[in-house]
Amino acid sequence: MSKNIDINFNKNEDNMKLLVSSLKQKKQKIEEGGGVKNIRKQHEKGKLTARERLIKIFDSDSIIIDIGTFAADGMYLDYGGCPSAGVIIQIGYINQRICIVVANDSTVKSGAWFPMTAKKNLRAQEICMKNYIPIIYLVDSAGVFLPLQDEIFPDKEHFGRQFRNNAKISAMGIPQISSIMGSCVAGGAYLPIMCDEALIVEKTGSVFLAGSHLVKAAIGEDVDNEKLGGANTHCNISGVTDYKCKNENEAIKIIRELVSNIEDKKNNSFSRIKSKNPIKNIEEIYGILPKDRDKPYNMKHVLERITDDSYLREYKADYGKTLICGYARIDGWSVGIIANQRKIVKNGKGEMQLGGVIYSDSADKAARFIMNCNQKGIPLLFIQDVNGFMVGSRAEENGIIKDGAKMVNAMANSTVPKFTLIIGNSYGAGNYAMCGKAYDPDLILAWPTAQIAVMGGDQAAKVLLNLEENKLKKNNQILKKSDKSNLLKKIKEKYNSQMQPYYAASRLWIDEIIDPKDTRKFISMGIEMANNNNRKEFKTGVLQT
Repeated sequence: MSKNIDINFNKNEDNMKLLVSSLKQKKQKIEEGGGVKNIRKQHEKGKLTARERLIKIFDSDSIIIDIGTFAADGMYLDYGGCPSAGVIIQIGYINQRICIVVANDSTVKSGAWFPMTAKKNLRAQEICMKNYIPIIYLVDSAGVFLPLQDEIFPDKEHFGRQFRNNAKISAMGIPQISSIMGSCVAGGAYLPIMCDEALIVEKTGSVFLAGSHLVKAAIGEDVDNEKLGGANTHCNISGVTDYKCKNENEAIKIIRELVSNIEDKKNNSFSRIKSKNPIKNIEEIYGILPKDRDKPYNMKHVLERITDDSYLREYKADYGKTLICGYARIDGWSVGIIANQRKIVKNGKGEMQLGGVIYSDSADKAARFIMNCNQKGIPLLFIQDVNGFMVGSRAEENGIIKDGAKMVNAMANSTVPKFTLIIGNSYGAGNYAMCGKAYDPDLILAWPTAQIAVMGGDQAAKVLLNLEENKLKKNNQILKKSDKSNLLKKIKEKYNSQMQPYYAASRLWIDEIIDPKDTRKFISMGIEMANNNNRKEFKTGVLQT
């Protein structure tokens, strides 16, 4: 390695380590939930926090991954914020059975449901339904956050959708278990009771359609919440709940026991052999992506740090070089990788191709490779650092739209699990073709270096400025040079802020921002949960040839 490369590597490494450090600090702050004061109040009531419950429910040696840590980050600031959307979702092992657990964080606004809370819960149910894995709800919520009720209550993907999903999950034969550990109010009362089995903790757990104050106002009855909907009422009289627990530890013990009795329907349909670590040093993954995102780099150097034995059997290696396609293993699992190549490369005709751009030959190659993976039952991993498809008269004459459509068709109709990792740019139609959120990836992850937008910041800012200038011209106004410069700067700052991974993660466009070194863990867990699913026959629509 030359001295110049060493210097660039060190700069890249320093930049990535700063981003990862910032990621961990942000995550640590979010994991404090409603803060020390509210955590203390929770303990004074004899209750564990949501994160304490999760630690106890999973196996002590379980690998655990989070979903939606940064949901609602920077949102709802007029109401004091809503860290992690007031609900924690983790995937891990309970008595060696992979499960997804949804835990209300009542230190955040008493566990009230914000719009992003609903979206996050629905994502958990989507993962459950797609992968046929048991789902456990640890319920402790004050119900809908009333100031924002119009954004969470009546629409298709709002609060009520989760109860519809409860019914669908049950019909699919997927186990659902709930534990009422705190408040469970109004419409939210249906979620735990529509599960297969419901537990309730004495003295702290309560479930009712209307609390004591509303009952008094509605029908004039004086009754306290414990008599109205506590453990004794629902286990001894109404029969609404199935298990009465003395405390939360007993509830967690019973949940773990119930999970251990679930039939294991795992297909073991995806190939897995003994895992091997990459030969190339995983620590070096920090130094590969250039700090200057316009500079090229070799995506194969990234792949060598995440694949078993640092091995990739490349498919059509000398054709369509701006997309790397190939077979590899990650933690023993067989995967088909489609990754954008950021190098400036020569195609088969000896012509130069821009890195990070999808050309006709690349799209054609990827479509064929995706179909091959479906034919063989191999999960797909898309690694994005893409500026979009090639444009211009020559690209159009080569049929870029036809080949791009072919790739999208094959990807969208895939029946094998799909995982998406955004490590750099994710722009325009490139986001779509490389399995963006709209195409139902089983998990969609991002490194702290990710940028998601219709186009790059400089380009977008100039387009938006041009639109603003045209608007002013219609009113016979002309921007001064200084005003033009200030407006361009303002537009660029706003646009760039919206490109950042935290903006995407707060809105659940991505499931999680991860440390690059955790890539293997997340992909392996994703395939493990997908291994429970019965795969459908692969079919595509009409493919233009």
